[in-house]
Amino acid sequence: MGIYDRDYNRPQSQQYYTMGSGFRGITPVVKWLLIINFAIYLVANLIPNIGEYLYYYGSVFPKTFFNAIQPWRIITYQFLHGGMMHLIFNLMVLYFMGPFVERSLGSRAFLKFYLVCGAAGGVVYTLLVLLHILPPGVMVGASGGIYGVMAALAIMMPQMKVLLWGIIPMTMVRLVILLVIVSLLTIAFGHNVGGEAAHLSGLAMGFLYMKYKPWLTQRRMERQKGAWARKVDQERNFQSEVDRVLDKVHREGINELSNNEKKVLQEATRREQESQ
Repeated sequence: MGIYDRDYNRPQSQQYYTMGSGFRGITPVVKWLLIINFAIYLVANLIPNIGEYLYYYGSVFPKTFFNAIQPWRIITYQFLHGGMMHLIFNLMVLYFMGPFVERSLGSRAFLKFYLVCGAAGGVVYTLLVLLHILPPGVMVGASGGIYGVMAALAIMMPQMKVLLWGIIPMTMVRLVILLVIVSLLTIAFGHNVGGEAAHLSGLAMGFLYMKYKPWLTQRRMERQKGAWARKVDQERNFQSEVDRVLDKVHREGINELSNNEKKVLQEATRREQESQ
């Protein structure tokens, strides 16, 4: 049971958060992901020769080791779908839930987040095949990225209310727990094992990213702060050296400068000219 087998509907009462406010109101990356996915599906189905080429070279298909190590597949497979219902339900969840996550992360970070979650599913499935745990097959779909989006939203807004199948109200965190349980049961019964493993991998990647994002941000800021401090120290040391060389010129004359001291003066002159 994949993400495309599950139905979500827009909340109708005020007690529920409104997911989506019309096509003009969605965020830019979500909008372009919807357009690109739908356009690729149309082209692939209206022009069979192109569709065959796209699915042959763009899907995750680790039948051979050479296929397994082709890096573009873990990205391109996310824009291919196995049928109209597969496409519709994936894009519907992206349309309703994606804007919340994109507004929180920012458009550039959201795109990276979405593609990395999807790529995680492709990588895990490929590894399972290479380890002979699963037989090789063709994998397509945006479900890994979609599961990552749902995991992120469950962490950001765990008490957000959604309607499962347009009928059953539940919080976002309970929905994600339910999806995990259904995926594990599906795997236990031997159905769509590779697909469910990819779904759970995307969800896990989304969970880890959102949980460790504050820590990663802090580490990045500390590195930037450290780099800035080093740059300030270097500039301070350079200015001290310039002052020392100028003092030597004043006391002993420029002819007494060493080659390194002359280079210091040349560098100081170059910086001054660039700043004018």
